[in-house]
Amino acid sequence: MTSSPISNYAQASKTLRQRDLRQGLYDEGAVLMDGVLVNLHGDRHKARRGLENKVFRRDFFRYYEREIFPQSLQQTIDRFVESSGGDLVEFGFRAMMNLTIDFAGMDRPDNSDEENDTLLRLLRIFALGTTLAHAKDDREKVRQQVRDALAEFDARFLQPSIARRQALIDKFDAGDIDEDALPRDVLTVLLRNEDNIDLPDDELLREMAFFFVAGAQTSIHSLVHVMHEIFDWCCGHPEDAHRIAEDPVLLQRCVHESARLHPSSPVAMRRAECPVTLPNNEQVNKDDLIVIDLMGANRDESVFGADAAQFNPYRKLEGSTAPYGLSFGLGMHACIGRNLAAGVIPHADTKPEDHQFGTITLIAQALLAHGVRPDPLHAPEMDTKTERPNWGLYPVLIGDLAS
Repeated sequence: MTSSPISNYAQASKTLRQRDLRQGLYDEGAVLMDGVLVNLHGDRHKARRGLENKVFRRDFFRYYEREIFPQSLQQTIDRFVESSGGDLVEFGFRAMMNLTIDFAGMDRPDNSDEENDTLLRLLRIFALGTTLAHAKDDREKVRQQVRDALAEFDARFLQPSIARRQALIDKFDAGDIDEDALPRDVLTVLLRNEDNIDLPDDELLREMAFFFVAGAQTSIHSLVHVMHEIFDWCCGHPEDAHRIAEDPVLLQRCVHESARLHPSSPVAMRRAECPVTLPNNEQVNKDDLIVIDLMGANRDESVFGADAAQFNPYRKLEGSTAPYGLSFGLGMHACIGRNLAAGVIPHADTKPEDHQFGTITLIAQALLAHGVRPDPLHAPEMDTKTERPNWGLYPVLIGDLAS
């Protein structure tokens, strides 16, 4: 049985926190998602998350945001500027791929165009695997594409990356190098496995593929949505164009507001581990599917105001409600990389020089600094391969308006 969709914000929040409900969104995509962190429950989830949290710390996110990502972003945006623009979706894939492949722990020995094109192709296939529940194509065909992509990813990227890291770990264990000489990434943490969790080779492969795609996919679509919202907002509020481009705190608020309106999945799904009474008083049995309407909850007028369905970067909220609503989840399955993507929520006394803005804000800031704008001759198009309301093509121009 499938429950009635829960769209009340308070009820949705409580449902996401219920510990007797396991992840149910990725059942169709088990070919990629079986045994990965987001799909685990109970003790296995707690153990895996505890181990990986050694990477996902705020100081580590700050290190990536300030030391690693700016260099990677500069290379990607320089090419975009040289081409005077192009598809914003394609740009987002390339910008975020460079971050997530390093963060996950995949080496690129050549760092060539061919190597990066291969990774981009694999990333797109893995993305289809994570969203299989919403796929419009033949699902078994997609599953086979994912299997083939996993085998290629394993042979060409994962195994060489494991070999290099394991050699360094062995040197550290022997006292030949200091811990600072070890790579700071997810793969190294999992290989060291200081908590001795059970992690078979096939699960390690899927976990690394998942981190590769999860770190990029959500941020890509969030980036395109927020740029579209900013373009629309500035058409009606031209006085805000320079302010959004020059005020990173306001720009981050734009990112959070857009994320509220456009969660990466319009719904969250959970399966009951036992008979449960939901916060809306509905009774569900073991293995029943519970649907949480994230898009509806994020537009609950009792929480976000009468204009809850509209984009407003100046929105005022009461209490502890996050400006991005439930888009990054709550409870045990809250997004582990939220601060990397969206940064820390700003406050009235936030000092930009000390603040963590998140990678989406940094990319948007770089695009605006280079004069990004919609291409007037080519209209954007929605993605026709999925039921998720994401952009599939978003042509933009970039560079000097007079050029």
